[in-house]
Amino acid sequence: MRPAGFWRRAAAWSLDAVLVALPVVGLGWTHLQRSAGVLGAAAHTLFEAAAVRMADALQTLQSPLALANGWLRDPVLLAAAGDVQSAMSAMLLPPLAAFVVAWMAWCVGFERSRWQATPGKRALGLRVVDAAGQPPRIASLLVRFLAGGLSWLTLNVGHLLAAVPPRHAALHDRISGTRVCLADDATARMPGWARAWLRLLAAATLAANAWMMSAAGGVLRAALERALG
Repeated sequence: MRPAGFWRRAAAWSLDAVLVALPVVGLGWTHLQRSAGVLGAAAHTLFEAAAVRMADALQTLQSPLALANGWLRDPVLLAAAGDVQSAMSAMLLPPLAAFVVAWMAWCVGFERSRWQATPGKRALGLRVVDAAGQPPRIASLLVRFLAGGLSWLTLNVGHLLAAVPPRHAALHDRISGTRVCLADDATARMPGWARAWLRLLAAATLAANAWMMSAAGGVLRAALERALG
């Protein structure tokens, strides 16, 4: 058995995640739109309250430490932050729960099939086997899926174990007694399109983070200008 490397597995996972997420987001689009409006209103209230406190600090020349201490005890800010947290939970938890259920059916179903791989894994020439190199039992696949939660809860340290030679086994592989290996006809080098796909995802993630930080900064700056005006 040739163990699969970390980046090849990451590319396969991301392909599968997109394929599962698209219909989940499509079916829950109305809920997401409605919840986004509620979240936006809650965030606006929080930014306005924060801007007022910042304006007061600028006018009274408070130290950063005093400002931070005041924010942590401010009931208006705490209530506004709680509203943002509640709105975000209401927006994300239903589609996240639907995604987890669909993801479990996707992973266990395809990895139990004759392919021994999800479509993403199959596209990257991967397959899931047990410790003896045989098709895993459905019980092992269920354990593997559930143990995947531990890989996330360890802040992805469990996933990073897949980069450690010679086994290249993630935490959930070790717990379930399964392995992700290269198919017999798979090339040792990851396909060029998969490397391009990972670069595209990295660029999209950076762009999205930059946009969100810029948008949040713009809203806060406008609120501060109103508070000082």
